[in-house]
Amino acid sequence: MLAGFLSLGLGIIGIILPIVPTTPLLLLAAFCFVKGSKKFDRWFKGTEIYKKYLADFVRDKSMTRKQKWSILLFADAMILIAFFLTDKIIVKVILLLVIAYKYYYFITKIKTVD
Repeated sequence: MLAGFLSLGLGIIGIILPIVPTTPLLLLAAFCFVKGSKKFDRWFKGTEIYKKYLADFVRDKSMTRKQKWSILLFADAMILIAFFLTDKIIVKVILLLVIAYKYYYFITKIKTVD
């Protein structure tokens, strides 16, 4: 439950600050609430935040172009930090493969809506 509320709080901050990825944090909060308590799961699914940022994705695996780019770019930044901090070639190759797969998944598996 604590992880759910922490993710929810960070997700709300992400609504205000574009550098914090809102959708993944809210998805994590939803996951934590589902696992933690039926009461909090029902409460979270009834909030305007859930309806505005997650309902479409949960219902039909779709995101807006802005949501996709904010997630992709934030994740790229985090992966690139690890990329530049490591000296091992195999780790760098794996990180590049993760980035490539992430773009493949977002482009081919998640619908883009307006």
